[in-house]
Amino acid sequence: MLPPAAYAQRPLFEPLATLLARCPSGIPDAGALTALLRSVAPQAVSGSGHPLGFVLPPADLEGYEDHIDATGEVPTRPGDWHDFFNALAWCCWPRTKAACNALHLQEIARRRAAGLSGRGPLRDALTQFDECGVLVVSADPDLPALLVAHAWEEVFWRQRQRLLDSTRFLIFGHASWDQLRTPFVGLCAKALYRVVEPAWLQLSVAEQLAEADAWLARRLTSQPFGKTDLAPLPLLGVPGVTPDSEDPAYYRDTRQFRPRR
Repeated sequence: MLPPAAYAQRPLFEPLATLLARCPSGIPDAGALTALLRSVAPQAVSGSGHPLGFVLPPADLEGYEDHIDATGEVPTRPGDWHDFFNALAWCCWPRTKAACNALHLQEIARRRAAGLSGRGPLRDALTQFDECGVLVVSADPDLPALLVAHAWEEVFWRQRQRLLDSTRFLIFGHASWDQLRTPFVGLCAKALYRVVEPAWLQLSVAEQLAEADAWLARRLTSQPFGKTDLAPLPLLGVPGVTPDSEDPAYYRDTRQFRPRR
């Protein structure tokens, strides 16, 4: 099995590259992940403001989001890739992860007060984005519109260079990073699109990520959010993710590149 550092230079792992490079031997334990978080995102807190850290899952854990909110402790299973990428997501997206945690708790309280059972659509959307979300940032407003319309071959192939010059795909969902270790046909993320000025593209990767984290946290907390805000995005269509995408015929495979309903 490859160590985390082996993924540092792969496409779509760019936000994690420097973090992965610091893990050459294997998945760090919870204490080491906490130390890593403290070094790169010392401001990271839970939704209610508790300093964040990673711990072994408590035996009496009842509510995952509740526990994080109340203690700042993120349950993290040892040697688990899914939980490892979740820890790195907290390192990369501390404001947005905290905002998601706060929104979960607010919705839990709201539904409880209203006598409603179940999770509700807001929490389902937040979880979906937390697991497989991607923020697509583009300085070309035409391309996001085409992607939303499922014009896959047009964007990914005919407008390929235009896409590479103008657009960044910033993975947020930790499950998507886990799946990208061994990509499979049909691997899909849920995209939120944002149009920016061209000057944004001149920022360093770290600056882009910090700015995007602040923007995304504001977006989730200042506007209504639900599954209808998220659009399917076949990740293996992004140029460079798989060698298969170097052939235009690849984008005609409707198992992955489905027309819009």
